[in-house]
Amino acid sequence: MRNKLALIAFGGNAMLEAGQKGTAKEQYRNAQKAAQLMVEIIRKGYELIIVHGNGPQVGNILLQMEAAANTIPAFPLDVCDAMTEGSMGYMLERAILNELRKRSIDKEVATVLTQVVVDREDGAFLKPTKPIGPFYNSFRAAQLKKENKWQMVEDAGRGFRRVVPSPLPIDIIPKRAIRSMVEKGIVVIAAGGGGIPVFINSSGLVEGVEAVIDKDHASALIAREAKADLFIILTGVDRVEENFGKENARPIPSMDVDQARRMLDQGQFPPGSMGPKIIAAMDYINGGGREVLITSAEKLKAALANRSGTKIVRNRADMKIEDVATGTKNLKGEQAEWTIK
Repeated sequence: MRNKLALIAFGGNAMLEAGQKGTAKEQYRNAQKAAQLMVEIIRKGYELIIVHGNGPQVGNILLQMEAAANTIPAFPLDVCDAMTEGSMGYMLERAILNELRKRSIDKEVATVLTQVVVDREDGAFLKPTKPIGPFYNSFRAAQLKKENKWQMVEDAGRGFRRVVPSPLPIDIIPKRAIRSMVEKGIVVIAAGGGGIPVFINSSGLVEGVEAVIDKDHASALIAREAKADLFIILTGVDRVEENFGKENARPIPSMDVDQARRMLDQGQFPPGSMGPKIIAAMDYINGGGREVLITSAEKLKAALANRSGTKIVRNRADMKIEDVATGTKNLKGEQAEWTIK
């Protein structure tokens, strides 16, 4: 019997924080911080798959290519995704390996260059909505639109940006290799930035496509395929909240899939914020997954001990009410803490 398996997904901002220049030294220092969190999960007895975002990093590559546009030919977006998978994977891999060695944990770490299959007929290709890369003035935007057949939109008066499709992932390449490595106890870093978007052409061959895959959706797919026991989504808040940002905001320690769906339909989880994470959580559980934990990096350790975070499970029968030592007393009718059996 294999150990329990966890998949953790976190954004590219964890590797490139606001206000930083994006140097390799800065990103490696951030990778070291992330590595400490990853090893905490391993110490809890889990095998581990890691999926990271790449928004700031791929944006920097696009900026570099625009600056050198008159000197060096630009790469397509799928190749830029591959570049960030390799560079960020290397930094995370080295940081996690060193953290494991400091704690005398004998484990290997491997980065898997991951192609993620999308449907070429996905409606997202008819209406690209994901802005990427630098801002352009109107002249340069018109030039790129004509030369590259890019779709460009004005962005909040700051200039024009390219928009690309964000289709749903439908398959993972190479999923059998990822499963095999996990079974051998290897820590796997996969689908960085949501993976490299590809589609299967009419000849059955794989082709790259210029698109962006949502990291959380790709993570949910890998978690289902690998039969992960726990799907962790790190975000900027300690817990999911009802009425987020309002005076009557209320933290949600746990919910089942039905409650998550109702609240999503009520507009509680906006598309540009918590929405994709809740949808990814539901997809994972509806696909046979067991438990989702949504929390911040700062509260991950507490959340793993049932003292923070929001847990999502299939139904209420999978949960029980427990008091948690917070220094306050649970009274009838007040918010209770939930923990998984």
